Amino acid sequence: MTAPIASPFAATSRNETIGLVLAALGAGFFATKGIFVKLVLADGLDALTILTWRMVLATPAFMVLGWSGLAARRRGRGKHGGTPVPVRAVLVAIGVGIVGYYGASYLDFAALSFISAQLNRLALLTYPFMVLILGAVLFGRRLSAGAVAAALLAYAGIAIIFAHDLTIEGDNVLTGTLLVLGAALAYALYQLFAKSAIDALGSALFTGIAMTAAGGTIFAHFLFTHPLTALAIEPATLLMLIGLAAIATVLPVLMIAAAIGRIGPERTAIFGNISPILTIVLAVVILNEPFTPYHGVGTVLVICGILLFTRLTRHRAVAQNPAA
Repeated sequence: MTAPIASPFAATSRNETIGLVLAALGAGFFATKGIFVKLVLADGLDALTILTWRMVLATPAFMVLGWSGLAARRRGRGKHGGTPVPVRAVLVAIGVGIVGYYGASYLDFAALSFISAQLNRLALLTYPFMVLILGAVLFGRRLSAGAVAAALLAYAGIAIIFAHDLTIEGDNVLTGTLLVLGAALAYALYQLFAKSAIDALGSALFTGIAMTAAGGTIFAHFLFTHPLTALAIEPATLLMLIGLAAIATVLPVLMIAAAIGRIGPERTAIFGNISPILTIVLAVVILNEPFTPYHGVGTVLVICGILLFTRLTRHRAVAQNPAA
C-alpha cells in the first residue's frame, strides 16, 4: 500500500515555513510571464526582441549567481567544495541551457503571438508527460498505465480548448499550439539531461553557465536577424520588460531554488499547480481573454491530469525508496 502525498503545508519549523512561502511566491511570479509577454507584444515588439531584452536584463544576475557558485567551490564550501570543475558537465550545461532556455523560451514567446496566455500556459504544463515519453523512447523506461491515463486526461483538456479556439481564431491557434508544444518538448529534454550536470556542478554554477549560454545564443540570433536599433523601445515598454526579467524570470528562479533547498523538490512542485490558475485569472482580468465553459472544462482536465501524474510518480518514488 502506497503512502499518501504529504500536504505541502505540513511544516514544523520556521525554515520550512519560509520554504513554503518561497515556493508559493515563485509559482505565482512564474504565472505572470505570459501576461508580460502579451502586453509587450501588444506594443509592437516581436518575440525575439522581447526575449533578447529579457536576457539583456536577466543574464547579468545569473552570471553573478554562477560566479558565486564557482567562488564557493574554490573556497571549499558546499558539496563540491575544493573539487575541480568537470569539463563534461560544463559542456552539458551549455547544451541543455541552449535547448532548454533559448529553444524553449523562443518557441514559447513565439506561440504567444498566436494563442491565448491561458492555452499557452496549460500546454506548457504538460511537459512532464513528454519527459515520461522521452524517457521511455530514449532510455527504455517503463510507461505505467496510470501515467498514460493521466497524460491522456491532460491532453484531452488541451484538445477541448484548442478545438474551441480554433473555430474562432483559425490557423493561428494551430500554429501557436504547435509552437508551445515544441517549447514543452525542449524543456522536457532539458529536464532529462540537466540532472547529471546539476549534480556535478551544483545548482548555482549550473544555472549561471546554462543561462549565460542561452543568453549568448539569443543575442547572436537577434544580431543575425535584426538591426541593433530594433532594441530601441519606449520607457513604458521597458518597464514591462523589466517586470518580465525580474518578476517573471530572476525572482521565481531564485525563490524556487531556495524553496527546494528548504522543503525538497516534491513539496515545492505541488505549488506549481497554482501557476496555471493564476495565469488564467490574470489573463481574464488584465488581458480580457474570454473564459468559456470549454476553457473551464479543459482547464479542470489538464490540472486533474497533472495532479494524478504527480500522485502516481510520488507513489512510485516512495515504493522505490521507502525512506524518502
